[in-house]
Amino acid sequence: MPTDLYCVMGNPVAHSRSPWIHARFAELTGQTLIYEKRLIALDGFATSVRAFVDEGGRGCNITVPFKFDAAKIADQISARAALAGAANVLSFRDGTILGDNTDGAGLVSDLQRNAGFDLRGRHLLLIGAGGAAAGVLGPLLCQRPASITVANRTLARASELVARHAALASQHEVDLLACSLTGLTGQFELVINASSSSLSDAGVPVAGSTLQPGALAYDMMYGAPAQGFLSWAAEHGASARDGLGMLVGQAAESFLIWRGVLPPEQQVLEELRRVVQQR
Repeated sequence: MPTDLYCVMGNPVAHSRSPWIHARFAELTGQTLIYEKRLIALDGFATSVRAFVDEGGRGCNITVPFKFDAAKIADQISARAALAGAANVLSFRDGTILGDNTDGAGLVSDLQRNAGFDLRGRHLLLIGAGGAAAGVLGPLLCQRPASITVANRTLARASELVARHAALASQHEVDLLACSLTGLTGQFELVINASSSSLSDAGVPVAGSTLQPGALAYDMMYGAPAQGFLSWAAEHGASARDGLGMLVGQAAESFLIWRGVLPPEQQVLEELRRVVQQR
């Protein structure tokens, strides 16, 4: 009997810890599967997904820069992925591509359960307006912070993301604003870096003055790429956290979608932190 095949698709993708995470999930839950990394050409996403399906692939995680493309290629899409306009999970069933987004669930879980940060009534800065930011904005709004400012190099993209979430923000009585990185002012209790700046070693895209005293600074990246952001946060008196907990959290949600089993997220996060620290 063939072993079920899964993968993570991205460009770059060599840094991904997803294969380790899903292999450990499988081991701890008695599941049998293969999970691989797939480096995808920037112009080859749709072709690569269809080729993976033809190989017998059951599902895949999607990372930079294909999350918007993943939502477009899906035949059916969840409500949270539709709102984001982005998907980080694809499932293949009976010739149908199903899209979902577990990024927001992973981030909120890590912030509130692991970091002990209560989002309600707080002032948040979300840096970036790409697929990563799109996937988490809705779940963040549902936690009823006082405000969320989406800051992006290109104002039009931030404005588009904010407009798509305006009704949800109004429903939860959250002030939702868009601005350019150059026009950013004010201080925030939580600064989330959802841009690709850490991955491309481009430096922190905002000034230290954005951090309110005692703020939490959170980079969605992890490992070596996140170190510059974490050091910047510490230098400006903020608490710093990388995205490893978010990574494991969204992976656990993906595993549940694919396998119908919720894996031991906390145990795997603790084990993975030890692995990363040893490198």
